Amino acid sequence: MTVWTPTDDGFADLTSHDTFVTGAPHNTFARLRRDDPVHWTDWDGGEGFWSITRHADISEMNRQPQIFSSARGIRMEDQTYEEYLARRTFQETDPPEHMMTRIKVAKAFSKPVIAEFENDIRALCDDILDVALEKGSFDATKDIARQLPMRMLGRILGLPEEDLPWLVEKGDALIANTDPDFTDHVLDKMTTDEFRLMPFNSPAGAELYNYAKELMARKDAAGDTSGVLHLILQPAKDGSVITEEEFRNFFCLLVAAGNDTTRYSIAAGIQAMCHQPELLAQMQTEDIWDTAPDEIIRWATPALYFRRTATRDVEMHGKTIREGDKVLYWWSSANRDETVFDDPFRVNLKRTPNKHLSFGQGGPHVCLGMWLARLEVRVLFLELAKRIRSIEANGPHKFLRSNFVGGIKELPVKVVAK
Repeated sequence: MTVWTPTDDGFADLTSHDTFVTGAPHNTFARLRRDDPVHWTDWDGGEGFWSITRHADISEMNRQPQIFSSARGIRMEDQTYEEYLARRTFQETDPPEHMMTRIKVAKAFSKPVIAEFENDIRALCDDILDVALEKGSFDATKDIARQLPMRMLGRILGLPEEDLPWLVEKGDALIANTDPDFTDHVLDKMTTDEFRLMPFNSPAGAELYNYAKELMARKDAAGDTSGVLHLILQPAKDGSVITEEEFRNFFCLLVAAGNDTTRYSIAAGIQAMCHQPELLAQMQTEDIWDTAPDEIIRWATPALYFRRTATRDVEMHGKTIREGDKVLYWWSSANRDETVFDDPFRVNLKRTPNKHLSFGQGGPHVCLGMWLARLEVRVLFLELAKRIRSIEANGPHKFLRSNFVGGIKELPVKVVAK
């Protein structure tokens, strides 16, 4: 396992997707936490931005959406107001507007409702592990981590099973739109206005929108009101209804976020098992299942950052964040903050308390799918540990080319099954 030790050598370019092809630049984040926790970056590709890297600062700022707004976009890239309006989801809105959309579907993703899916998740894990473990050597991201989240989300959304491989492919192209392994439309390597009003500036957004429109037409014709998608179309308390554009973006968000973030948490957890052999033994013999999922998700931190925009001037650590400035909350730094996490560069399945920020806790945008992610991670690793004697790396792992989504896209492993 790679262990990062803070040094004064070099400083990673946080604007470059290529920086992240070997994982998050933790040396740079450690330096920033220590020496410059409110750090300004000039950027040739757009307006500069502030990087916030300390856990305490991000936690405090996350509770202040009236000062640090989501309503100008959540990524580093700049966009016109027209593009923002066309692409936005409820992630890119502030309270109270944010809650008007969120409340429609919140119950469907609540802890007690999600808990009812445990047997479904276990059955899916059994199917996935039966196929993967029989191979002995395989790509754990492709054959395990990539399979579970979309198949489970398909059940929650009421999607046909035969459509799921295509949806995974399009979700990858959407959210990993800077990695040529996932899309021909690589965001930072081409200039085009053709898809600038589509989610993530991606042709996959247009394809997913057409799919969702046809799916809902089929459901309406059949009188099928099952699944979360029907809920989002219902009128709010004030009688307002979601527009076609807003529905398209919501569907794209569910496909992308519901698929990728849990996938990369599972992949990171399996990678940790390969390099910390004691983890498998703990999973097999110790009662760690109340704490293990959050530690695996902390370790993974699949969403590397989220952007906010200052609505007024703010003084922090001797710096002045001006009204209109972009501010990036680097979750990947906060989740390795040595003032909060003891030995943060090792996985500790018994870690408690575990105040990781992977779900955006403490703010209005806390992850809608966090209970589903926790349950999928818990069940997958519990079932995996039951079935194997050992697991080890079988070649180098590869990360996504993205400074927004942190994930292991290739993870060759070798297992000995029981």
